[in-house]
Order: sequence, then C-alpha cells, then structure tokens
Amino acid sequence: MDIAVANSGTNNIGIFLGFGNNSFLNQTTFATGSGPWSLAVADLNNDNRLDIIVSNINDSNISVFLGSGNGSFSNQTVYSTGISAEPYSVAYGDFNNDALLDIIVANYRASNVVILFGAGGGRFTDSKVYLVSYGSFPFSVVVGDFNNDTKLDFAVANYGTDNLKILLQTC
Repeated sequence: MDIAVANSGTNNIGIFLGFGNNSFLNQTTFATGSGPWSLAVADLNNDNRLDIIVSNINDSNISVFLGSGNGSFSNQTVYSTGISAEPYSVAYGDFNNDALLDIIVANYRASNVVILFGAGGGRFTDSKVYLVSYGSFPFSVVVGDFNNDTKLDFAVANYGTDNLKILLQTC
C-alpha cells in the first residue's frame, strides 16, 4: 500500500510508495493548484491504474492526475468548480449509470455540490450543480446507496447550517 496526501501549504500532493513492511520511500511531490485540501483515489480511465482527484480551495477547481502505475502521474488536468466556490471535498461514483466514474465536489463558499460527468479516458465534460441551501457551507461529501435501492446517493455535511443533507437519486 502507498499513501497520498494533500499538502495545502506547499501547493502539491505527496506520494509515499510503500515497501510492504510498514516503511515507505521519501515523499515524491506533484504540483497542484493553490490550496489543495481534499483528495480521492480511483481508476478514472479504466486502465487498472489508480488516479488522483484533488480539490484546490484557493483556485476553485479540481486537479485530476492520471496514474502511470509506477508511482508517477501525468500532468494535472484542471476543471473549474465555479467562481469563488472553494471546493473542500471530493468523491467519486457513477451517478448517471453510464459505466464511467463521475466526480462530486462539495463547494464550501458556493454552498453547492457539483457533479462532473465522466466522458471516458479520465476526462470530464458536462457538470450539474445542486444548491444545498444558502449559507450551508458544505465541507464534506460522501457517496453510497443509503436507501438500498441500487441507486447511488450522496450525503453532504454542512458547517453553516450544522446539519447533514442526504440527496437520494430518483432515476
């Protein structure tokens, strides 16, 4: 197992490759946008290699790094999450049932959640915005089938309204 961390003070992510004996190589870093805050790991392009999604709170965007399978990554591809959005949390799932992973982002300052839909090859095109509620300041998002109907749902933790909002998929 390896470890990936967001280094918000130095605007990069760090990768610690594991030896399998509870020890790791020194950190290798990859530049991100400003203020990387949250990351998620998934195989976004179906090549059996792990890729990394990073939220950059100061730039209101996310970075996608496609993995090479040897601990290195391609240059980041950047996707906007909205103007002055401050994306605090990222997760992934197939929200439109097209067998391609999508990215979901909790935007703190914008008080919304954005889903970027996968277009294949680790690329993302269309997006959909869901307003959580004015002043909610969502800071975390998780994905799961919360009502056991085989449809992917998501839950958002909100700082401003001090609550958890669950959005169930209906189609």
